[in-house]
Amino acid sequence: MADQTARPRRSVLYMPGSNARALEKARDLKADALILDLEDAVAPDAKEEARTQVSAAVKEGGYGKREIAIRVNGLDTPWGRDDIRAAVAAGPDAILVPKINSAADVERAEEALSDAGARPGLQLWCMIETPLALLNIQAIAAKARELASRMSVWVMGTNDIAKELRAAHTPERVPMLASLGLALLAARAYGLVILDGVYNDIKNEEGFAAICEQGRDMGFDGKTLIHPSQLEPCNRIFSPDAETVAQARATIAAFKLPENKGKGVLKVEGRMVEILHAEIAERIVAIADAIAELEEVAE
Repeated sequence: MADQTARPRRSVLYMPGSNARALEKARDLKADALILDLEDAVAPDAKEEARTQVSAAVKEGGYGKREIAIRVNGLDTPWGRDDIRAAVAAGPDAILVPKINSAADVERAEEALSDAGARPGLQLWCMIETPLALLNIQAIAAKARELASRMSVWVMGTNDIAKELRAAHTPERVPMLASLGLALLAARAYGLVILDGVYNDIKNEEGFAAICEQGRDMGFDGKTLIHPSQLEPCNRIFSPDAETVAQARATIAAFKLPENKGKGVLKVEGRMVEILHAEIAERIVAIADAIAELEEVAE
């Protein structure tokens, strides 16, 4: 699997697969990625219709450079296997599998994709949403290092985690921080992209911005969203600002100067920077350039 970490995933919007109008509207939304949902957003009696609609929408295309993932139902449900077969045939960028609780669950998901004839490059995204998953988090992450692994992205299911922990949704998410931190540690140790969970209070713009800032500061690559109104603030908060990008470019340029070859510490624009800061700067610039390219195409 090619490196997926420099691709912008600031805003990843869930769209209910049973809502044909929403699937059409999503083609014009300024989301970095879309999750076309066959699971939680779809009632049991609408599962098959949603599967048909999502498959048709993905095959039709028109989503531009937006990354498209289809969230299937769990493999233990009556719909999971059929969802995967239909999703693979539709040809999205990724398939998101819920309730990944162990390394064995990753193996089952990988096998299901292969059995359905998944093309090379089709990504496996995994929902991390249970206490058992968090207790097994390193073993789950380690599957990403295996040859030909498709697993590239984790999506935090914070509503499910809160439910299983019997925890409250507090403004600072204190009851959630241990779970988020464990998942972040494992994701970073094994080179996975990790997306923060959703924010439920759509009308609370101040609270949403604060949670986005918290997630960004913790180290999340982006955030999953439940409403288009959350896109603009999410994109803004998860984008490096102009000053940060300029500093990053200056740091990279300084370490490339012939007279600085082999140096581990430099003074750049009045700041002491180490070689590790150059590595951070390279990632910031790569993300900033990718965001600029994505937004230029969307305009």
